[in-house]
Parts: sequence; C-alpha cells; structure tokens
Amino acid sequence: MLIEEIQAALEEEHLDGWLFFDHHQRDPLAYRILKLSPAAVTTRRWYYFIPADGEPKGLVHAIESGVLAGLPGEIRKYSGWPAQLDGLRHLLAGSRKIAMQYSPNCSIPYVSLVDGGTIELVRGVGVEIATSADLVQLFEARWSAEQLDMHLEAGRRVDRIRAEAFQKIASDLGAGQTITEWDVNRFVRAGFAASGLVTDHGPIVAVNANMSNPHYEPESAGSREIRKGDAVLIDMWAKLDQPHAVFYDITWTGYCGASPPTALQNIFDVVRDARDSAVRRVQTAIPRGELLHGFDVDDAARAYIKDRGFGDYFVHRTGHSIGEEVHGTGANMDNLETHDERRIIARTCFSVEPGVYLPEFGIRSEVNVYVGATEALVTGEVQQKLVTI
Repeated sequence: MLIEEIQAALEEEHLDGWLFFDHHQRDPLAYRILKLSPAAVTTRRWYYFIPADGEPKGLVHAIESGVLAGLPGEIRKYSGWPAQLDGLRHLLAGSRKIAMQYSPNCSIPYVSLVDGGTIELVRGVGVEIATSADLVQLFEARWSAEQLDMHLEAGRRVDRIRAEAFQKIASDLGAGQTITEWDVNRFVRAGFAASGLVTDHGPIVAVNANMSNPHYEPESAGSREIRKGDAVLIDMWAKLDQPHAVFYDITWTGYCGASPPTALQNIFDVVRDARDSAVRRVQTAIPRGELLHGFDVDDAARAYIKDRGFGDYFVHRTGHSIGEEVHGTGANMDNLETHDERRIIARTCFSVEPGVYLPEFGIRSEVNVYVGATEALVTGEVQQKLVTI
C-alpha cells in the first residue's frame, strides 16, 4: 500500500481522507487496495482511515484484533457499541469530507459496497461522504507493465483459439458432422486449459436468435445445433494462469456459408463502424491530453448506431473496465445503464463492444483498448468482416 500516493490523490480530490470499512469480507476492494490478506474469519466490523495528511488509524473489534495487522498507524480496539462509536469519532476527528466505497444512487455498482446503515452511522459522526470511485480506479484498475505483457500474451493465445473454433465449425459442417453451441463451448474451454489460460465462465457461443441474448451461454442439454446458413457469435474471455494476470475479452461473429445475407451484412457493418467510431474517439483524445470520460466513448458508438435507425436495439453499455476480473473497477464506457463520469486514465484497459440485437439474430463486435500516457491501442486482432464458415 502506497500511503503517500493515496494522500497525494486525496489532496487532489480535495478530500480529508479515505475510510475503509468491512464486515464479513463484503468489500474485496478494501483488501486489495490495502494489500491486506483476508482473515479466515471476519465476523466483526473494522475501519481503517487514511487521512490526507498525517498517520493512518484503525479500529478493530477486541476478539478480531489482528484483522489489520501489518498496516501502519495506531489501531484501537473496541468491544461494545458505545466504544465503536467513540472509536469512529476518534478516527474521523477534524475531517469534513471523506471518501468511502459508496456511489450516489448506486450509479457505479462495482464501487457501491458499503451498506446504507454504515453510511448513516458515519454521517452521524458529522462528516460528508463522497464516492471513492476515482480513487478506486487510480489504485485498483491501473496495470503494471508486467500485467500489460500478460494481457498481450493472453490475447495472442485467445485469438488463436478463436480462429480454431471457427475452423472447427467449418470442418465439422464440411464433413457432415453434427456440431452444437455446447460442442464449440467445450472446444474453446479445452483450448484454454491446454494453453495455460483460465476463466470464470463462458464462452458465449450463440446461433441466430440466441445471438440476441447478450449474456446467453449454452448448456449441455438443449444446446442449439449449428447448421449451414446460420449466423454464429463467439464471445470469449480468459487470462494467463499466473498471479495478477488480467483478462483479454473479445467477440467475433460469422456466417455458415460463402455469402452472408444482406440483412446480416448490413448489421455487421453498422456495429463494426460504431466500434471503430468509439475507438477513434479514444485514440484522438489521448494524444491531445483531452479529458475523456466513460460516457463520452459510449456516446460515440451509440450515436452512430442511433443515426442508422438501430438505437432501440443497442441495449447495453459500449464497454466495461478490464482487470484481474473480466469486469474491472475502472471507468466503464457507459451513458445508458449509468452516466459514468469517471475519467479514462493512463494504464487502464476497457472493452469496446457495441451490439445490435434483432429478433432473428444479433451482432456484437468487441475489442480491448489499452490507454497509455500518450496513446491508446487496440490490443489484439480486429474483426473487419464477417467470418465465412
């Protein structure tokens, strides 16, 4: 944990401090940012306050007094309810406005981890509570150089398996063999395992109308057969099986035939160009040092799709933060589900994945964008035309 860096960020945000709180390990961000190993049993509330100036302080229950062991600063103990309240007043003495894992109106659910009752309790001490969303991004979502290298290597492996998956469909169809969404799902997962990649679930392998369910995943029972003349979507995400590895997350679409129908080709073109409009928005802004927010990127993709008459069929945000979890804790490219006002900052990565979902089929095209100090780059292969299977 870098106390001086956190305090510098608090000064910049005009905050008097950052209060961490946990009960029953409900806030994984607190443990990761504080570099704190979760105790086997955490059944009592603990608090840890990093002021903008001065030494940090902690408050722990007497029967779990070692929960903050190793963190700098004075650690007080409490047991009864009055002592907890007195200890909280001691932690926050002299503070007027502090950050917590809180998001007004739960606009950023990834950060909104402190329960309402605790928010009331802390406010009752006489402080104003601000969201820690920007601080979390700064100290949780930024990648190291080693993480970027691991992402790029994961991308090379995932891109190879993706190409092999489409080739598997082509080979089985050409041989007159039956192949289902589930078969391709298992093929991809076996490829991940053989390539030193891990994932939490997935991949999405969807045919025709199933493509229009953005979170569809096939199952062994009831999986749809893939036939000639079908459209196919594969959304796959994985990371190296190494400590602190970060995800690579892509979506490609194809058609089982030599010449895609006009309607399918038209929607693919719209989605591809919307994706590229969003990427251009980022790649134009970053070299100029322009202040860019998550909602700005969403606006670029959404405006393109809306202008072509398909706005009602683009039903999710344009992209999400990517980190050690596939849905990370940095800025999302979102002005639909939320109005994400977080700045896009250097050393973070996110997906750009607009989609149009019609009743008969859906198209999504997903790339990953990594933002450096002076440039932004797409980190893997980019689909420019439908895969002909």
